[in-house]
Amino acid sequence: MNRIYNFSAGPSMLPLPVLEKAQSELTNYKESGMSVMELSHRSALFTEIIEEAEQHLRELMEIPDNYKVLFVQGGASQQFAAVPLNLFGEKGKADYVNTGSWSKKAIKEAEKYGDVRVIASSEDANFTYIPKIEKSMIDPEADYVHITTNNTIEGTAFTEIPDTGDVPLVADMSSNILSERMDVSKFGVIYAGAQKNIGPAGLTVVIVREDLIGKASKSCPVMLDYKTHRDKGSLYNTPPTFAIYMAKLVFEWLKELGGINEMEKINREKAELLYNQIEASRLFTSPVEKDSRSIMNIPFVSPSADVDAAFISQAKEQGLETLKGHRSVGGMRASIYNAMPKEGVESLVAFMQKFEDNKQ
Repeated sequence: MNRIYNFSAGPSMLPLPVLEKAQSELTNYKESGMSVMELSHRSALFTEIIEEAEQHLRELMEIPDNYKVLFVQGGASQQFAAVPLNLFGEKGKADYVNTGSWSKKAIKEAEKYGDVRVIASSEDANFTYIPKIEKSMIDPEADYVHITTNNTIEGTAFTEIPDTGDVPLVADMSSNILSERMDVSKFGVIYAGAQKNIGPAGLTVVIVREDLIGKASKSCPVMLDYKTHRDKGSLYNTPPTFAIYMAKLVFEWLKELGGINEMEKINREKAELLYNQIEASRLFTSPVEKDSRSIMNIPFVSPSADVDAAFISQAKEQGLETLKGHRSVGGMRASIYNAMPKEGVESLVAFMQKFEDNKQ
């Protein structure tokens, strides 16, 4: 079997042991004579899967008891609407931090439902840094403050979580959930699409503090109301059963690896390898300010589009796939999520050096 190193921003590569485990159980899960994809979501077997998935996630992230874990669909993009529909109170006000493409989409969606104020933005420098957030910037009457903890396209990340005081902090954590330690108690709501560090596309995880549930507006669709999913244990309708099963396997893999502390150590080592190569390079540069750099998504650029195209093409021949940067940034982007082994980054770094030497 010839596996390549997939640097895609999402759907991303999955841990090989997880794929092999799923493969071994694919046609006959626990001697049921059925695939997980065929199990009733009301069955005892699937109840065990979803309950274990939640428990593993709680243990990995040290989620406090007063937070609910919801397994829903619609991606993080659906949460752009769900968050204001659930959290806007009588005043209907929220503060947002604009750090990139996904933040902009979240802002645009929330503006349909209430008064949205952008309290900080890095758009002035093409989103190449994370703006400083002070508590004094936050409207004490705001229903929540929204941030995107890691910006997949731009390659920036919050290195410090803002202190929002009594105003609940909401985070789109799609591209760095489970990659490093996060104090869940600092947030009112965390949401994340699965297709980067959790599992296959189709599942969205929402972690929400209990006191923020049950406040949805009357116009909130039943499927976007957090109370719906809390009350029914994420089984109001048929959930993405196979994606939840795969998430459970990923959580088990993470625990066997040593948990988030060990995963963060590995992730920082991988990122350091790649950033060091970029810093030492005479051909490639990073467009991101050093104090704002992501350890998950690392963009780098060359002097020309022709060089970019040659690099991407030749990298693919070496089994280094999906390195083309987003059109808004250009150049290249290496997404090195949890499942990317250190060997994959080492192979990329070695190829970058070889490519550069051949350009001299």
